[in-house]
Amino acid sequence: MAVLEIKKYPEKVLKEKTAPVSDIDRSIHRLIDDMIETMYAAKGVGLAANQVGVSKRLCVIDVSTADESIPLIVLINPKIIEKKGSLDEEEGCLSIPDYRTKVKRAEEVVVRALDRKGNMIEIQGRDLLARALQHEIDHLDGLLFIDRISPIKREFFKKRYKKAMAGDR
Repeated sequence: MAVLEIKKYPEKVLKEKTAPVSDIDRSIHRLIDDMIETMYAAKGVGLAANQVGVSKRLCVIDVSTADESIPLIVLINPKIIEKKGSLDEEEGCLSIPDYRTKVKRAEEVVVRALDRKGNMIEIQGRDLLARALQHEIDHLDGLLFIDRISPIKREFFKKRYKKAMAGDR
């Protein structure tokens, strides 16, 4: 297993809709294992394939730090099939380090996907799991959490981020 490089905003791959996984072969299993390793190394709760530069509809999620009854989740070709309620809570992203802001999301979701063995599964998530599912599926659709905040907040973020990146050089 390997820790992969996490792509950072504004890299193009993060804004592109990912392609469905058609064959769960050895390379997909290796990618899943590397993504899990990368997510843990970065201390994240979720990671989408395009965050490591692979434009495939695949993500991994582990919210066990907040709820240890929920095991590691691998989702291939996930789709949200139901949403309920609304919560406005703080969110961050491994692809946008050092920035957190409140994002409005559904309080509960039901997601249909394939697991790593190719079995169809349905996951019901609420609270942090619901937020993580929506966040990662957004990634797979080429959306970042900053795309879900007000235009004024987004402009403020972009100015601040550009300034911070200029300071890194």
